[in-house]
Amino acid sequence: MLTRAWPGGYLLPLEDSTSPHSRELEEFGATLVKSAFSEDEIASLRSEIEHVYAKVPPDSRGANKSREIADEFRYEMFNRSPLSQEIVGRREILEVIEPLLGEDCHIIANTCWRNPPSDKSRHGGGSWHIDAGPHIPLAAGQVWPADIPHPTFAIGVHIYLEDCPVEAGPTAVIPGSHKSGRPPPREHHDDAELTFNGVGAQTFATHAGDVLFFVSDVWHRRMPPGREHDGRFFLQVHYARRDIAQRVKTTQDRNHIDEDAMSRIDSVRERLLFGLHGQSFYDG
Repeated sequence: MLTRAWPGGYLLPLEDSTSPHSRELEEFGATLVKSAFSEDEIASLRSEIEHVYAKVPPDSRGANKSREIADEFRYEMFNRSPLSQEIVGRREILEVIEPLLGEDCHIIANTCWRNPPSDKSRHGGGSWHIDAGPHIPLAAGQVWPADIPHPTFAIGVHIYLEDCPVEAGPTAVIPGSHKSGRPPPREHHDDAELTFNGVGAQTFATHAGDVLFFVSDVWHRRMPPGREHDGRFFLQVHYARRDIAQRVKTTQDRNHIDEDAMSRIDSVRERLLFGLHGQSFYDG
């Protein structure tokens, strides 16, 4: 746990007691807050987001997907939906994440997912993965010390707009895997029985209004859906420490390079050096 000390802005250990959800998120890599938002709040949010899907076509961030799959996502939702902007700043969420990221943490991505009924996952979220990092890589054989809390750099949050039962293929995490310092083993990306330190997947079947939090480094995936279900519909938000750049707009659209400096870039390495990065997971 940490806090941002003022003046000066340095991070210091947080000595005060914190939410049990914050402690669970730090220790195990995920936590679920049930009924965080009311039925009426979720109904209004869902209606507004459905209007965004009807009004806003899939954008270029789906260019590496088929049109059908790209249509499942809408990006930078707080720009497109006032109710999305309101709910992602609610204390029900911030009180869980601020003790891990700091009181000045910010949103780095805000994407809505509307996966249609299907008996298989049609995108990368259907295999074990981490969202970035690992932020503290460890070599094979290295183990994170048990007496030192593992630092958290980014947290994913799912705000459920409809029920997501086991049949719909809910999100699962492998508790403690955020401390591994490694991504899931590639040869087991699709193995629903994958374990870390002898611990297997914890699956989070949810109801509308529930909020799932998971550390970006934790091994997680959509579990295989059944043949009959209504799909999945949730608002996803990624929060990060102030030190990590926002990714709501792609670097091609928002950057710090003047036109003259841009014209002098003549290599791929220079593009990366001056902040013109290719699309990656958080972009949106």
